[in-house]
Amino acid sequence: MDTHEYFMKMALDEAKKAEAMDEVPVGAVIVKDGIIISKAFNTRETDKDATCHAEMTAIKKACEILGGWRLIGCSMYVTLEPCLMCSGAILQSRIEKLYIGAMDPKTGAAGSVLNAFEDYWFHHKCEVYAGILQEECSNILKEFFRKKRAK
Repeated sequence: MDTHEYFMKMALDEAKKAEAMDEVPVGAVIVKDGIIISKAFNTRETDKDATCHAEMTAIKKACEILGGWRLIGCSMYVTLEPCLMCSGAILQSRIEKLYIGAMDPKTGAAGSVLNAFEDYWFHHKCEVYAGILQEECSNILKEFFRKKRAK
């Protein structure tokens, strides 16, 4: 297993925590210097807060740990392509690299619906890599929604 797969598996572990709470199973980890400094999963339903996406919570935790809002030198691994809100937060926090598991054809803002990382001129640039453990990241979501529809 390579490094990117390892960190995406850690993000998948976070997604499984969300699934266990009946939340949409999306997980994120933030890495600096090869060490996970922050982990999070979706808690929108639990917290009754539209901003409680895995990426947003992971960014907040990383900022607390590093003592500032600039996450320079950090990479994020997320199981599902970020929405526009999360993409904006990734850019604003100065995360340098984004690794995505599954793309989101409905609300994705890293290339599926729009690309906040390439289609617009922002001061900060973030390198984006997609398709890491894509099948596993996609399957956890498909299975979650299949079970929801069956109820």
